[in-house]
Amino acid sequence: MRVLFIHQNFPGQYRHLMPALQARGDQVQAIGAPYAPGLPGCELFRYRLPESGAVPDAHPLASDFQVKAIRAEAVVNLLRQNEAAIPRPDLIVGHPGWGELLAVKDHWPDVPVLHQLELVYQMRGGDADFDPEFPQQASAITKLRLRRATQLLAFHDLDWALAPTQWQASTAPLPFRHRVSVIHEGIDTDQIAPRQGSEIRLERRRLRFQPGDELVSFACRSLEPYRGFHTFMRALPTLQRLRPNAQVIVVGSEGVSYGASPAGGGTWRQTLLQELGDQVDLSRIHFVGHVPHGLLHELFRVCSCHVYLTYPFVLSWSLLEAMACGAVVIASDTAPVAELIEPGVEGVLVDFFNPEALAEQIAAVLADPGAHRPLAEAARRRVVEGFDLRRVCLPRQLELIDWLVQGGAGSWEGPGPYPPHPLQASQEGVQAS
Repeated sequence: MRVLFIHQNFPGQYRHLMPALQARGDQVQAIGAPYAPGLPGCELFRYRLPESGAVPDAHPLASDFQVKAIRAEAVVNLLRQNEAAIPRPDLIVGHPGWGELLAVKDHWPDVPVLHQLELVYQMRGGDADFDPEFPQQASAITKLRLRRATQLLAFHDLDWALAPTQWQASTAPLPFRHRVSVIHEGIDTDQIAPRQGSEIRLERRRLRFQPGDELVSFACRSLEPYRGFHTFMRALPTLQRLRPNAQVIVVGSEGVSYGASPAGGGTWRQTLLQELGDQVDLSRIHFVGHVPHGLLHELFRVCSCHVYLTYPFVLSWSLLEAMACGAVVIASDTAPVAELIEPGVEGVLVDFFNPEALAEQIAAVLADPGAHRPLAEAARRRVVEGFDLRRVCLPRQLELIDWLVQGGAGSWEGPGPYPPHPLQASQEGVQAS
């Protein structure tokens, strides 16, 4: 079998899937943007993007579509110019979010394409109108509506889509949900697991933390409201009053990944620290920026509890990894999280907008960690049973790929939604799962 991956930041979500295909003898190639890091053992073709001065002006509301159209054209041009080097694949696997898949059916109309469904923008009930502290202006709502254009266009050429969670799958338009399988990228629970002897050192502060210390972790790609940074920071004055010995480690960059920067300029860290002023003791709050992946896992193993907050948005790998490491998780009661954590079973859920309640829950865990250990044990079981990389996710991904190459999508008329085992479902009379 020959599989072609298309992802502007390849390998992206395919860091494990690509080697698994290769290990069983399939031929794999990839297409990415000029800055795509690639993976050893996979031939990567990088498409060219025009210089900024060569791109014609566009109406501001059309600029997002223009960028994606440029990428679509760049990918097709690369395929046409490299027909010998990139032969017709049996399957294309890619992410439609940057427009790269928009024209591949014009080059290979009969090649099935498996889309990575990360999130479809929602006009209501999603991330855009979730936080009343940051109301959307009319112009922003229109911009969001037009940004959906390429997402909705992609569905009309859809052979099949793959979503990591049920909630993310549910953001797809209803008429297409019967062509979405829910299979996570996978968590290596053999490596990402509790481990004896773990510790965290902050050399500049001359601090050393071990399991049992009153250590709270908070981690996200960027410190911004989308991941509840404002709520977390506003919980700290109460937490420090309730637990005078508690220490907090905050992992994440100063910029923004999903939302907007503060209206007054600067970073969200600066804005929140200015808001809180002398209400917090900064000697017990440690901002460490980005850290190596393995060190993040050590933090999850050592902390007394890990806090994860998010808008209704793409679920972070860090939540699953914290659960896999055996951390006691306190998280926002938002739809992507509630899918994984039943309150009082795998963790504690709190109102995203209630810093006081968050502080009180953290303090309760710090006051009696032993009573909360069953939550951590159940959380790890949840990840092992439903998200394990080698025993659950990769076998299901490979099963889906084989089914698509065999023509499964062309014959699928099942009611869905989200068949996790389409090959099995099609053979058993297509029962909804």
